[in-house]
Amino acid sequence: MLQGVTSIVVGNCSFSLYPTRPASAEALRLHFSGLLGETAAHEVFDGLASYRDALHGRGIGPNLVSLVGHAALRLAVMGYEHRPATPAEVATMVELLDAQLADGAAGLSLGLVYPPSAYADVSEMAALAEMVRRHGRVLAAHVRSYEAGLLGAVEEFLGLLRSSGAAGLLSHLQSAGRPNWGGVPKAIRLLEGARAEGIDVSFDMYPYPAGSSYMLQLLPPEAQAGGLDRLLARLHDPAGREALRLWIEQGPADPHAAQSKISLIGWGNVLLSGVGAPALKRFEGMRLDAAAAAAGLDPFDLMVRFVEEDAGQTAIVMFQLDEADLRAACTHCLHMFGSDGLPRPGTRPHPRAYGTFPRVIGKLARADGWFGLEDGVRRMTSVAAQRFGLHDRGVVRPGMAADLVLFAEDTIDRATFADPVQMPHGITDVWVAGEAVVEAGAVTGRLPGRVLGGPLNPVVA
Repeated sequence: MLQGVTSIVVGNCSFSLYPTRPASAEALRLHFSGLLGETAAHEVFDGLASYRDALHGRGIGPNLVSLVGHAALRLAVMGYEHRPATPAEVATMVELLDAQLADGAAGLSLGLVYPPSAYADVSEMAALAEMVRRHGRVLAAHVRSYEAGLLGAVEEFLGLLRSSGAAGLLSHLQSAGRPNWGGVPKAIRLLEGARAEGIDVSFDMYPYPAGSSYMLQLLPPEAQAGGLDRLLARLHDPAGREALRLWIEQGPADPHAAQSKISLIGWGNVLLSGVGAPALKRFEGMRLDAAAAAAGLDPFDLMVRFVEEDAGQTAIVMFQLDEADLRAACTHCLHMFGSDGLPRPGTRPHPRAYGTFPRVIGKLARADGWFGLEDGVRRMTSVAAQRFGLHDRGVVRPGMAADLVLFAEDTIDRATFADPVQMPHGITDVWVAGEAVVEAGAVTGRLPGRVLGGPLNPVVA
């Protein structure tokens, strides 16, 4: 709340805490633990209704808007199986999605580099996108590649929007890895062309040259087929382990296949930001190459140790983006800001979790002049509210919900990659639904937030 956030969108990149079926609850818990560290059994839910009831029962400070994660749908129906869904399985996923959207979810999120969402084919996604359109919601997507395959991945997403008629949000548009720098303007031209066709698409991006994910993102998606136990078996097999080493360090033999992060950016551009295993906690905050040297190991072997001992739950920050691409994204008219933050207490997260929105006000608008203050505020408020169908929020006028932020002229972020858990300067007061949750720079303890959502448009044929 000290970032000045009054409403949080969750469930991005295919990760939501619902829906589950009795046989998939544990799989979803483990899947979510990979991203955010240990997730308790009572923190996954059979649907949005029980999730909302739990949040309202305990109380929340900011409002919450929830997307349905594609991974939860796939886990509920077919687990980590690396294959196309059958027509019957697709129909079951569509039915599950229908129920969540009817109950107020804001849309569906795809995570097409994160197994099991990564295993979906176009026909599965098209059926889900059609249900999103019927409910008048938004289809958000972490697309299949932000590296050499970026343009093809954008075209795949636009194809889903074109065939279904759904509105779309492309998550954190970027072009990762020095060999791929300069790709963002090309991707934007594809989005502009789609808009000219009448496709309702926009994108978000955070204001930093580095992203954040978990250690398993350094591995190819097919290596994770079947879940963590199958991955560990592959790593224990000498031939399988060596094949993964070659893929990670040199990249795939097929130039059209998904690229290896390490082959693009190197071990030294991967920061260990969140470690759960006590024996490995000492490496938190170190680059992978430096941590490997301190451990007396090859970087690949240390990575494998993290996968084994930290159960694939190690959070990482990857320095992989170009400032010119970042500026092209963050100043375009189709762009809105989002932090893409991964909250994980007791770790050293990406500074965007603490600094995104004051950074827009201070560094990007005031210091660097990327846009005026009013435009920066618009990209953080009304644009996002409109995209997610929050018609009573995002602007200041009579009759709107009083979700308001008061900030000083010299507001600036203070969180850094070296010291990320730092509150910004200048956010003095925050109101949610007219109640002060931050007052004179101090958290009040009031919990007026609600899970927002409901029918945005009538269901149509």
